[in-house]
Amino acid sequence: MFLNIIRITENVATVAINKTGQNLPDLMNMHVVFESGNMRILGEVKNILDNAVEVKFLGEFLEGGFRTGLVKKPSLDSKIRMISEQELQALIGTKMPTNFLLGYSPLYNNYPIYVKINELFSNHFAILGSSGSGKSCGTARIIQNIFANPEMPVYNANLIFFDAYGEYKNAFSNLSSINSNYNYKFITTNKSDENDEDLRLPIYLLSLDDLALMLNATEHSQLTILERTLKLVRTFARKDDASLKVKNHLIAKAILAILFSNKTSAGKKNEIFKIIHDTNTPQFNFNTPIQGVGFTRSLSECFEIDSNGNFSESVLINEYLLSHLDDSLEESLPNDIQYFTIEDLEVALNFTLISEGFQENDALKDASTVLLVRLHSIVNSKNRDLFAYPDFITLEQYITSLVVKQNSRCQIVNINLEGVDDNLAKVLVKVFSRMFFDFAKSRPNRASIPFHLFLEEAHRYVQKDNDLYLIGYNIFDRIAKEGRKYGVLLDIISQRPVEISDTVIAQISNFLIFKMTHPADLNYIEKMLPNISADIIDKMSSLQPGTCIAFGSAFKIPFITSMEMPSPSPYSSNCDVAAAWK
Repeated sequence: MFLNIIRITENVATVAINKTGQNLPDLMNMHVVFESGNMRILGEVKNILDNAVEVKFLGEFLEGGFRTGLVKKPSLDSKIRMISEQELQALIGTKMPTNFLLGYSPLYNNYPIYVKINELFSNHFAILGSSGSGKSCGTARIIQNIFANPEMPVYNANLIFFDAYGEYKNAFSNLSSINSNYNYKFITTNKSDENDEDLRLPIYLLSLDDLALMLNATEHSQLTILERTLKLVRTFARKDDASLKVKNHLIAKAILAILFSNKTSAGKKNEIFKIIHDTNTPQFNFNTPIQGVGFTRSLSECFEIDSNGNFSESVLINEYLLSHLDDSLEESLPNDIQYFTIEDLEVALNFTLISEGFQENDALKDASTVLLVRLHSIVNSKNRDLFAYPDFITLEQYITSLVVKQNSRCQIVNINLEGVDDNLAKVLVKVFSRMFFDFAKSRPNRASIPFHLFLEEAHRYVQKDNDLYLIGYNIFDRIAKEGRKYGVLLDIISQRPVEISDTVIAQISNFLIFKMTHPADLNYIEKMLPNISADIIDKMSSLQPGTCIAFGSAFKIPFITSMEMPSPSPYSSNCDVAAAWK
């Protein structure tokens, strides 16, 4: 079939072929070997001419296996032949306990393609493709193949799916039928069966950065407000005597600040009564008795306004407030995590804005009001329940609770965000990712508990956001750069890579790219991945559904891979309009 090398230009050889009396196979994209002595150079047919083919060099077979790139080109008298089965296995792997079946090669009669678990899953990877190209089915098939391997039980896997539409429930819900020690957990905002669990994120586990994201802060001054709010809500949440003294000091200080402000008496009274209503203690509530000389007044009575527009018992109340002031107590404001509710957080934010005079400062008034309005909108919506948690739990206990179901270890945890609006869904995914990252970093044995964060519709979350300017980092950028050494890996699934953070894309080591047709996405992939060839880009736009191009550090060479349909399938198929109309 192959005759001789006609010429070699740069990385391509033109090879004469013999068509006479032969039924030639379809040579396009097939692999050939140039053999000369001990040298075996691999090439791929890139173009078919009248009596010749153009073959691009890919690498060299050595004693230790295959190595991409060439030290020198093949000689003109090299023997040229099709790749052998043994050589093909060296490229696409064989069945082994630590390998899993990725799919099949449509070029080589559906020859199975195996990938080493470590080489794919110890790095960040991305599954990209247009809508309907097979991304969700491909993802589900990969996970099903891994769990279906009886020679490699993965009892300690931690696969966390952030599921934009609840697609993967059907694909993974029968996981225990493969192995009774396997378990699947579905966490959602809209439970549909008894095995579902409510999505709950303890508000008190959120950091200052998390709160800034949740309330969509855009200015550094808002961070100051939120930092003070966090300290106050943790103080108010404590019930011991020492915390009560601190709380009374803060209330007294806030009321005094209002009394000496330039507001009218009616305005002062409104703000003071709001503080007492929201943050009352035995020493500061409306009925607290205030002892004068020979008489007693309740706290509320002290703020009655006389005919001159003044408080009737201003001297008495000032003395009472001063008796509770002790600035040294503020040094004991806690930074450690304390239990509180989202309603407590709103009270603390209100108290902060009033007591610290943020709303009296024209430059800060708008910034502070925006935070209050955004928090109030969450507190008074169904989203409030997302942050409701009945008891105190540490971060470590919370992460453990996520991967446990009825005292059994769960290998796949599916967090369904279908019922959450895009803005809040992005915040939840970022907060969860930060928690997993912090948990992994705190392990005494680095990377001993790996977490794989599967981000379905990743372009909704992993964006070029304002986080870097505001809080100094973007959690996905940080995980992309640092996560591998701690065992936190990003698994990006998206139809719009152009919308994903450049930093994240640049750190991804492996790609499974299904059919992609949008010119902007194709140009972006070509620009962001300098090692990708124009041939791969050309192939992307003509792939069949369920077929992808696999390339990266886990693959010796880019390979077109046809993937089996998962069984069961995710809920990712198109609407059957004809059946619905009928």
